[in-house]
Amino acid sequence: MNFALILFVLLLITGALYAVDVLKCRKMRPSGAKEPLWVEWGASFFPVIVIVFVLRSFLFEPFKIPSGSMIPTLLVGDFILVNKFTYGIRLPVINKKIIDINLPQRGDVMVFRYPEDPSLDYIKRVVGLPGDTIAYQNKRLTINGQAIEMKKIDDYRHPERMYYSEQYVSKMGDVEHRLLNDTDAPAFVPDASRFPYRENCTYNAAGVICKVPAGHYFMMGDNRDNSRDSRAWGFVPEQNIVGKAFFIWLNFSDLGRIGSFK
Repeated sequence: MNFALILFVLLLITGALYAVDVLKCRKMRPSGAKEPLWVEWGASFFPVIVIVFVLRSFLFEPFKIPSGSMIPTLLVGDFILVNKFTYGIRLPVINKKIIDINLPQRGDVMVFRYPEDPSLDYIKRVVGLPGDTIAYQNKRLTINGQAIEMKKIDDYRHPERMYYSEQYVSKMGDVEHRLLNDTDAPAFVPDASRFPYRENCTYNAAGVICKVPAGHYFMMGDNRDNSRDSRAWGFVPEQNIVGKAFFIWLNFSDLGRIGSFK
């Protein structure tokens, strides 16, 4: 369901009813007369829908995390806020950028329209920028020939499944974050799609090496061995960007998770 499109249609309908009421019908209605149903249930909602539409389309949009691909940064059930303007102002529904502001940076947690099905929103971490050479070989990440350092910390205990994963602290750019990466999990990518610019990637038993094309980004989940990401379905085009995730505003299972994250 395209909620942005539904909201836009409601905006048009209630706006038309509101305009008819203000410009014509309200003047003809006797003082103190009860508003007709089309005004009470239609035109009167227009100001509310305008506020919701502007907030959601240009400022902040809420999302719920549906999977564990970003553990330990984001957990299943986290409700997050996404900054819609940090990467530029975009027209709602068609998602076309009209004003440039900032570009995604390595380490950002970004929401985007899934390249294989743009009706779905995905969330991953930005690893590769346009022009970067990304190598994920033998469970280690290298960007433009420079290995990304990882420091092992205490294993992560998955609260629902009661098992442990190897946990590391890594840093990309100015962003330090935790990730899961089990050394005994296979390094190769088993289910790579036939995505655009696949010729930019080389797959082998140790993993994958990709050259990020212009206007695209390489995304990976922090739960390295349980994330189907750019290693499998390719690059995220700039026009698919939705915004930068930055704040957990609710988790029914753990209220202590409320707050900002990187």
